[in-house]
Amino acid sequence: MLAPEHELVDVITTPAQRAAVDEYIAATKRRSERDRMADAKTVSGVFTGAYARNPVNGAPVPIWLADYVLAGYGTGAVMAVPSGDQRDWLFATHFGLPIPAISDAQKDIDKQADPTKEGRYINSGIINGLTYQEATQQLIAFLEAKGLGKGKVNFRQRDAIFGRQRYWGEPIPIYYKDGTAYGIAESDLPLVLPEIDEYKPTETGEPPLGRAQNWLYRGQYPYELSTMPGWAGSSWYYLRYMDPHNEARFVSEEAEQYWSSVDLYMGGAEHATGHLLYARFWYLFLKDLGLVSSNEPFQKLINQGMILGRSSLVYRLWHRWATNNPYSDEHQALLPDIYVSKGIRDALQDYSVNRNDIPLIAEFNKQLDEIEKLAQQKYPEFDARLEIHDVNGDNKATFSSWNVDVNIVNNDVLDIDKLRESRDDYKLAEFVKENGRYICGWEIEKMSKSKLNSVLPDHLIKQYGADALRLYEMFLGPLEQYKPWNTNGISGVGGFLKKFWRLFHPEDGALAITDEPATPAELKVLHRAIQKAQEDIEKFSFNTSVSLFMITVNELTALKCHKRAILEPLVLLVSPFAPHLAEELWQELGHEAGSISTARYPEFREEYLVEESVTYPLAINGKVREQMQFAAAATAAEIEAAVLASDFLAKHGEGKAAKKVIVVPGRMVNVVV
Repeated sequence: MLAPEHELVDVITTPAQRAAVDEYIAATKRRSERDRMADAKTVSGVFTGAYARNPVNGAPVPIWLADYVLAGYGTGAVMAVPSGDQRDWLFATHFGLPIPAISDAQKDIDKQADPTKEGRYINSGIINGLTYQEATQQLIAFLEAKGLGKGKVNFRQRDAIFGRQRYWGEPIPIYYKDGTAYGIAESDLPLVLPEIDEYKPTETGEPPLGRAQNWLYRGQYPYELSTMPGWAGSSWYYLRYMDPHNEARFVSEEAEQYWSSVDLYMGGAEHATGHLLYARFWYLFLKDLGLVSSNEPFQKLINQGMILGRSSLVYRLWHRWATNNPYSDEHQALLPDIYVSKGIRDALQDYSVNRNDIPLIAEFNKQLDEIEKLAQQKYPEFDARLEIHDVNGDNKATFSSWNVDVNIVNNDVLDIDKLRESRDDYKLAEFVKENGRYICGWEIEKMSKSKLNSVLPDHLIKQYGADALRLYEMFLGPLEQYKPWNTNGISGVGGFLKKFWRLFHPEDGALAITDEPATPAELKVLHRAIQKAQEDIEKFSFNTSVSLFMITVNELTALKCHKRAILEPLVLLVSPFAPHLAEELWQELGHEAGSISTARYPEFREEYLVEESVTYPLAINGKVREQMQFAAAATAAEIEAAVLASDFLAKHGEGKAAKKVIVVPGRMVNVVV
């Protein structure tokens, strides 16, 4: 496979494939290399019509273009191995190419690729029966002997990126004298950022610090103009917090030994190669110097799971506009791209475009006719005719997917007008709709600007409030797991907060809190919540806490509870999760003098959870017939006697005597007849 930008593409493409290849290259140019590398799900490609010759066995190999092959990586050409590489497997599956097994250890390659390099090679000519290590050496020797290639070891090293060409960050304490770099004297530290007029590079391409006027070391030597990255200073700031006003040392020996290492480090996975890596490096360096006393800088590490975005996708139809003039950039700029709604696109993946007996496909063909007529009316000089690419020869339409901004998509319905306003490349586009709406597809992916699936918090806060946003983020799932974001779900959390508010403010809106004593049922609900919330917070299980609050509010609403003895402690429980709402209610409850953040956490009292009675299901031969309530302290013998003394056996025993009564304490009673 070749990268679409490869210099040989124009040379080897056959006349029959020229139009399809040109269309594919034009589509590829609209995507950045970063997008192409990151997108492992979208499958696209085109056959050039040309073949290469396998240098080992001489077999012809079809040459395809694929946008996940990059011109700047290696030679811009790869030999696809679909049984061992998932992207190659998806490509081969999509285009119906053969997927031969190459190892006797590969399993289920009809379902997915097997990238492991275990077992021995099969279907591989001169390396059959060899292991991966053995085969590598033999193939290198073969290619070198034939003059077809040469073995080479490549190393990939992660760039520390310590110098950044920007203004923000600590200046690097280096100056240059006669082209040689020197460190500034310790007495001249700290080096402070100078004032500049604009925070952007100079007209000659220097970093922003190049804009500083007369910024020279001791008035004569130029400074290094790059700054340190964010994790340079943050690699040790936690130590400075222990003794922030010490003018003699970064932290005194007494303060460092008192505070010791950090109890809890919480950060995302990206911290492992950013802050955490450098913080640990510097701490161990300071340990070697005898300036810190612990063996590790952090006692406990929690990596919070990444919030995954729910990307919205539009589907671009592979097509071309045939005209009575040679195809040119002018035509491409004026004649529209076509995007097809998800339901119609899905139907076209299964059936040919000629299936007019399927309503969605009939609607597709009808709208295409209208788009073609509109183009002919608008640009009669082109005599434009719309042609659909039949890539696989099955008369099915082919599509490429494109991300659109999730902030202009509501419940998967695209706001086409806003899309056209936001991007010039959609201004002339035509959209094939279903039932008058364009329905987007979706994918769960990393939330990023490039995927256009980043949700603007300001918009959500304005619509639902900051507390609803906080609660929803915690409610998404366990702290350490990856969690998919779906803005549609935040409305449920917003509804819960309104229900919580109504415990204090019934329908008329006024505060309605009573000082009546709490009932046992109300105290049970409250103290179960106190116990569970305390356990969840200590385990960082915030999602289950939010679920608990929802259950608690529902139960108190059913009990019509508006009592201070219950609701005041409940506000304290909720305050770490919804601080703004809790603070307002705390003030309304008469605590104007102090913030809820300084109030004492509610005390759990186990006696309120002790059950006075237990309801037992009563069964005949294992089949439950009814229920009966007993004192919680009742013994099995007392329960058995009470059941036999009741009319239960007469009603359900069909006149038979009880052979045995089985009492499972706290669970159920089964009478065997």
